[in-house]
Amino acid sequence: MPKSPDAAATRPRTATDPQPGNRDDVPTEKHVPEPAEAAASAVTDATPRRPSSQPSIPRVAWLIGPALVAGVAYLDPGNVASNMTAGAQYGYLLVWVVVLGNVMAWLIQYLSAKLGIVTGRSLPEVLGGRIRSRWGRRAYWLQAELVAMATDLAEVIGGAVALNLLFGVPLIWGGLITGTVSIVLLVLQSRRGPRTFEFVIMGLLVIIAIGFTVGVFVAPPSPAGILPGLVPRFADANSVLLAASILGATIMPHAIYAHSALSRDRFATRPGEQAGGRERGAWHGFGIRRGTDAQPELLPGTATAVPTNRLLRATRWDVSIAMAIAGTVNLCILLLAAVNLSGVEGTDSLEGAYAALGVALGPAIATLFAVGLLASGLASTSVGAYAGAEIMYGLLRVRVPLILRRLVTLIPALAILWLGFDPTLSLVLSQVVLSFGIPFALVPLVALTAKAGVLGQWRNHWATTAAGIAASVFLITLNGVLLWLIFTGA
Repeated sequence: MPKSPDAAATRPRTATDPQPGNRDDVPTEKHVPEPAEAAASAVTDATPRRPSSQPSIPRVAWLIGPALVAGVAYLDPGNVASNMTAGAQYGYLLVWVVVLGNVMAWLIQYLSAKLGIVTGRSLPEVLGGRIRSRWGRRAYWLQAELVAMATDLAEVIGGAVALNLLFGVPLIWGGLITGTVSIVLLVLQSRRGPRTFEFVIMGLLVIIAIGFTVGVFVAPPSPAGILPGLVPRFADANSVLLAASILGATIMPHAIYAHSALSRDRFATRPGEQAGGRERGAWHGFGIRRGTDAQPELLPGTATAVPTNRLLRATRWDVSIAMAIAGTVNLCILLLAAVNLSGVEGTDSLEGAYAALGVALGPAIATLFAVGLLASGLASTSVGAYAGAEIMYGLLRVRVPLILRRLVTLIPALAILWLGFDPTLSLVLSQVVLSFGIPFALVPLVALTAKAGVLGQWRNHWATTAAGIAASVFLITLNGVLLWLIFTGA
């Protein structure tokens, strides 16, 4: 008589449990076998089977999604402003920066997703369990929360500017509308689960892609001009500043925090709570242990029902698709500006770029650009708020009401709009604050994913760790140059 799996399924394995055997008959998410399938499984259950190295396309496709949501961070209004300015001022010169940033982003986002899948915990949760000092956790949370505020500042301002361009809505009201929509999306995520949230964000991602790429087909760039732009070089100190801004707007701390949480929420067997705030099953005795330091860590690879190797394979596809979309759109923004705005006065602001596009390519293309900017602001502010919630819970074990949590990061952005500060300048300064947060997210991520005690057999290969260290050193150095150039006025 076959044993019932109920006893084994009621809780995940911890480090004190025996090592699990290699099995591929673990049921996938929400999978209910048909009678014929159940019969066939009963006949073959006694025979060991090797897991398929080539899962079907529909099965892999259903596992795709978290990277596409996290990838919205690479298409936020800060990216739009940086790429438009770079293309307008230097033409094709900084094409290589966009390509390099995209390659590094692939590695960083994959490591973040892998941490969430294998451990069943987000990066803030892992750090919260390893930083023993209460004041250390609070200090780490404070810098991460400031980064979340700076992120929200860029997203809300971008959405407000887009609403102003499209409908003439005053900036302060546009900021309120953008913030309200982000709250609605977070409520949707908390009540309907991560998959519905993913579909909504992916819908906005499609709008972003259309809004920012159509202009390139109307006025295509010269291939002869693009190829020299792939050679790494700078023209002057200002081009270094723009390169650092592009990379700073691409590799964002909140995307690193968010991707690990998105992967956990999506694939963990029975998470106690999601970042959105809804309780998913019993907190005690079931699912992932995410509470005090006294609670045991899960054995690496036991947090999910789907085999870990399959999830990591699907995640590589997920990240590849997300980075291909983000890289293509960012490159199109730079090329659009290089072809149509090069040498045009007044294109150093989003409003100026919108007006110049209307003159060069017509009002339809300018309107699509503004629609893409609006979708960018709405999608990215929702993901940023999600990351902020996870940062607070993972590091402080504090879960505050949704509205209050949203106001913590929204109020500074609304205050800047109400006081009448220049929106584009505020976007640029927000990227400076983000630069301070990159080492605190990137260095622990690379270090933790290289440890066998954290990821077990899924720890990084030495070459992956070396690539992660190289990317970290490069990004931290370049962001240091960015800060030096800004504070010295160079």
